[in-house]
Amino acid sequence: VQLVESGGGLVQAGSSLRLSCAASGATFSIISMGWYRQAPGKQRELVAAITSGGGSTNYADSVKGRFTISRDNAKNTMYLQMNSLKPEDTAVYYCNAEVDYGLLGTSVDWGQGTQVTVSS
Repeated sequence: VQLVESGGGLVQAGSSLRLSCAASGATFSIISMGWYRQAPGKQRELVAAITSGGGSTNYADSVKGRFTISRDNAKNTMYLQMNSLKPEDTAVYYCNAEVDYGLLGTSVDWGQGTQVTVSS
């Protein structure tokens, strides 16, 4: 599965952004998808995740109540609506997909990332 993120940018604290992750390829084999972020000098961390049907989601405590993850399976696209952004949300945001490749097993595919910068 190929994943392409978009929607990042430079915004002021308190603003909103919506990230998109467009999937192509064996999208019918996607089990779950998620958003991760990595700030300079820090490890990559989970931001939010969603199951293939969108019925179950989970969020990092730091973004609960501010970020919303969603999927549009008809468009093979996942979104991350980010509201009330804070400077500490500054990071490169990556989307990933856990994919069932049948006899080859499961694998996690990653996008190239999109930069989000929040100024104070």
